[in-house]
Amino acid sequence: MPQEGTMLCDNEGDSASRFGLASGDLCIPYRRHDGGWGYVFGDVFSGRGASGDHIGSPVLLYQDKFDSSGETPIEFTGSQPNPKCAQLFDYQKGADNGLGVTEVTRIPNDAIALTVDGHERLFIQYTSVHQWVAPDSPTDGSAFAGIAYSDDHGASWKDFEHHWNGDALGENGSPYMMWSFAGVDPDGRLYCYSKAWNGSHHFADGGQVLLFRFDPHDFFHGEFGRQENWVFSDDSWLWTREAAPTTIFDPGNNMGEFSVKNIGGMYCMSYFDTSDYSIRTRTSPRPDGIWSEPKTQVVGKNGWPMGHWGKPNLPNLYGGYIHPGSPSPDALTLILSAWDGEPGHQPYTVTQWDGIAT
Repeated sequence: MPQEGTMLCDNEGDSASRFGLASGDLCIPYRRHDGGWGYVFGDVFSGRGASGDHIGSPVLLYQDKFDSSGETPIEFTGSQPNPKCAQLFDYQKGADNGLGVTEVTRIPNDAIALTVDGHERLFIQYTSVHQWVAPDSPTDGSAFAGIAYSDDHGASWKDFEHHWNGDALGENGSPYMMWSFAGVDPDGRLYCYSKAWNGSHHFADGGQVLLFRFDPHDFFHGEFGRQENWVFSDDSWLWTREAAPTTIFDPGNNMGEFSVKNIGGMYCMSYFDTSDYSIRTRTSPRPDGIWSEPKTQVVGKNGWPMGHWGKPNLPNLYGGYIHPGSPSPDALTLILSAWDGEPGHQPYTVTQWDGIAT
């Protein structure tokens, strides 16, 4: 049977605990250079229930082999560093790390490994958080966004000099705060999607998503000014560097974390719909194609609204990252987080869901 809400951490004796990770969220999957898998967590704690030491963010665990059938859950087989995980990036929380703003944490949004001219490099796109905002906040609380890279498979990290300013640096609602790497298409270009920071799920971003692409060589070397943008102009869509990208969806449901991956030749999108309180999916035959209407997959409350009746239920859900090893668009593996701060509850974990049909 496929996994449906299997906890991957915060469970006594689970595989994550072997590497010092008790509680954590996000668990963003990517394919490693050696054919194995990496999983990038956000804020991580050494004790169950988000107790013990705060290890930091981001944090990286490994898996040698992934069972795409879903018959066996993800089992972690290594960490960075090994044998006990630690925060990957070198920065101080609650401090200005040289970019003119105080940072609370750096939250990963996606990861991708690329090989260019025989050189391997791992990338993590992240959001630096200045403050966690309250419900209905008119500002998103972001500090800036950046891309860090590793030339030794995650052992050490550097930050590209280019950063995208966020709320605390005068760009509230910047659509470049959260990225998802859709991967290198058969046409040879790396396709990326981005949106405003909504990591606290309180900022009304309207669900507006941008699409742009890079020659992998340009991206590999941090030549971000070379991006080509998907733009609507003169009643048609086109690729250009001469104008800013156009949002690919009409303003609508607010989106938290999101993920786009090419699965079996179909582009699949998964996201936390903070208005609908659910994880939803869409599909498109091309990264610059027309996206299907959203399909609700897992809900935070299965009794409300009516469209949630009978749906798989995970209270306090968020996240929704597509596993790149999923066998087909009709059998996705999604990694969902949950947070519940009620006394006596288990507040902070990630779960595996298989067989998700888009």
